[in-house]
Amino acid sequence: MMTSLYSIRMRATCHGQHLAGAERIVPKAAVGDVTAALTARAMHCSNGEVDEIHCSVERIDRATVCYKSLPDLSTYQVNSWQEGRQLAICLLAKAGVQEDIAERAVPLLAKGAGPGGAVMRGAVIMESSTGKRFEEDQTRGVRVSRMDLSPECRPALKSDLTSAGLGHHRILEALVLAGKVLGAPGIVAELCWSDDPDYTIGYVADPQAGYQRISDMKLSGDSRGGRIFFVDQAKTSLAELVEYLERQVVLFNTPGVISTAQEWIPADE
Repeated sequence: MMTSLYSIRMRATCHGQHLAGAERIVPKAAVGDVTAALTARAMHCSNGEVDEIHCSVERIDRATVCYKSLPDLSTYQVNSWQEGRQLAICLLAKAGVQEDIAERAVPLLAKGAGPGGAVMRGAVIMESSTGKRFEEDQTRGVRVSRMDLSPECRPALKSDLTSAGLGHHRILEALVLAGKVLGAPGIVAELCWSDDPDYTIGYVADPQAGYQRISDMKLSGDSRGGRIFFVDQAKTSLAELVEYLERQVVLFNTPGVISTAQEWIPADE
């Protein structure tokens, strides 16, 4: 008989403001230890002092699990956050996002994509050719959930990332999340940088090029950030997309290729 799997989801807040979140899909025997580890991480997040931590545990029907391969990972070194944002626009345009839409999307995250310039709890969904937004609640956005590495894949990927100097759990988890997003119906690309004031790295992901880290996307100390999922509206519906992102269980059982970092030189230099 196969061991049962459980989805564990953690969210930490302060006065209703999202501070940290993480999730895992693990066998029954690991539920206690993993829940404790995620709770301990939340207590030490750098965004602020936590006043509430919510953890949920849900048994997964193994018949619903979709197994996928992780995207390739590459890293671009830039000299400033301004260059990083310029590079992000170039990578989005290369992925198929209309350039003027990419040029509008980057400042949207920079000023806060939620009402009144607030940081959204989830992601923006934006049409890649018109810039139209589709999320029903622009405070919450869309949350990507129920994804992890398979037990067989995790040790190998952690070893490969550590060997490449990318051993922090943040990178592994971002790669897994981006992998799920890139498998969603109608996805053209994703843009992301963290709202953690101490973490200035961001990325652009697309189905062809994979997960492309950018070494600098904002000033240190800036607590604004978020995600934008660019979609081709003709290839999906909002209901289908949200169902996949929030409910479909995905386990990654094959790592992608991890490339060495490369310097990006703007075309006008």
